[in-house]
Order: sequence, then structure tokens, then C-alpha cells
Amino acid sequence: MDIKINKDSVIVFDLDDTLYNESEYLRSAYIEIAKKLAPKNWKPLFAKLYSFYRCGLDAFEHITETYGISKTELLNIYRNHSPTIYPFEGVMKTFLHIKENKGRVCIITDGRKVTQQGKIKALGLLNYIDTIIISEETGFEKPDEHNFKMIEETYVNGHYWYIADNFRKDFISPNNMGWNTVGLIDNGLNVHYDSHLYFNTKTLPKNFVLSFNEIHIL
Repeated sequence: MDIKINKDSVIVFDLDDTLYNESEYLRSAYIEIAKKLAPKNWKPLFAKLYSFYRCGLDAFEHITETYGISKTELLNIYRNHSPTIYPFEGVMKTFLHIKENKGRVCIITDGRKVTQQGKIKALGLLNYIDTIIISEETGFEKPDEHNFKMIEETYVNGHYWYIADNFRKDFISPNNMGWNTVGLIDNGLNVHYDSHLYFNTKTLPKNFVLSFNEIHIL
């Protein structure tokens, strides 16, 4: 699909499972935990923990019972580690072309400030982004309109786009506000994969793409 960009264009992105696969963040966190608990032989522990996660079991419960470490400490490691994650193919090119055409690049994401900022930094995207809005800082999560209205108040009379992945909550507000919306279809690794439950005009994006390689910045 084509997106024509000029100085009034404001292209807003979700973060998790939109710019990269969140499962890779989870994988990175479990590796970090395994290395701290079994530094000399961490790979078997990581394999076990990641299997727990993939099976929908409580990996943290297993760790606390086996190693005597508190869930609070585990959560601190999980949320504050420096993740090894990479943006989807085409993300950097898309961001670069938006900036070259004088458009704005923004992010609206739900989550904790430290965690989400750490992800964006690890992805190597900070230098391209004009505004980052994180739910922990504003006190509002999608589908509330608040964080989208912050974008409109920052970039008045813009042409707004929201590119995201979660059909349950991502597109309700921008659709209501008259934004252009683009849904990135699950590549088979998304944390939330129940999109079939939300196929109605309220929740669906106006456009669909399989990957960033289908987005052409003009």
C-alpha cells in the first residue's frame, strides 16, 4: 500500500508485535534470567523456562520454587534487562523514508516506561522518532482515546496514521477519530493471536499488510 508523506503527515506506530516480535523480547528476558541463575550452564535452564512459557505454564513459579528467588526480583530482571531484539525487515527503511519526506514518526504503546524505552533503544529506532507516548506515563491504555488525542494536540491539523497489530484494542480509537489505520497481520509469532474474535467495523483497521515491505512511502 502507498502512503504519501509531507510535512503534515504524522505516522504513529504501536511497538510490540508491530515493529518487532514481542516473543523475542520474552526469549531475551528468559535468557537473561537463566544466565543469572545458572551462569556456567544456562542453556538447559533457558530451554526449560521458554518451554514453560510456550506451553502457557508459570515459569516464574517454577523458578521461585527451585531457586528461592522472589517473583519481584525476577520481574525486575525481566523488565529492566537490555534486550536482544531486532526490528522487522522494512521498519528502518520505512522510518527513514518518512523522515526524508518531512513526516513525523511517533509511537503509542502500552506498558512500563523503562521496559518500552529499553525496547525502542535496543531496536535502534530512537533517532528516527519524534514523540513516544507510553501508557504508564499518561495513565491511559488503548483503546482509550487519550494518548491519540495527545498526538493530535502535539501535531495540530495533521494527517494521522496508526500502524499496529492488535485487533482487540489498537484501532478502535484511531478509527473513531478519523485516522487512517493499517493492521500488520500476525506472522505466526505474535503474543496475541486471537484476531478472529474482533472482525467487526469497530475494531478492524481500514487497511491490512503482511509486512513492512508492503508499505511504500511516497
